[in-house]
Amino acid sequence: MIGISDIEAAAHSIAGHVVRTPTVPSPGLSALLGAPVTAKLELLQRTGSFKARGATAKLLSLSQAERAAGAVAVSGGNHGIALAVMAAALDVKATVVMP
Repeated sequence: MIGISDIEAAAHSIAGHVVRTPTVPSPGLSALLGAPVTAKLELLQRTGSFKARGATAKLLSLSQAERAAGAVAVSGGNHGIALAVMAAALDVKATVVMP
């Protein structure tokens, strides 16, 4: 089970590699739902989605041997983009297979 300490450790490891995206109130959704809604602007990530966080955390957790072997993703979307961009930034060979 993932605990808060695991989340804090991941956040610490990816700091500097991903954007700390802002949150903004959403008046339209708040009115529609009758409760305050805040949106997190993950579209401001270099990859355009929150997937950069997970891809970066995983790549940083790899051993030297695993990094040398490279990473593979099967994705025609945001995860593939995140792996490709973050692997390039971290100098890890990556292959993205699109369905």
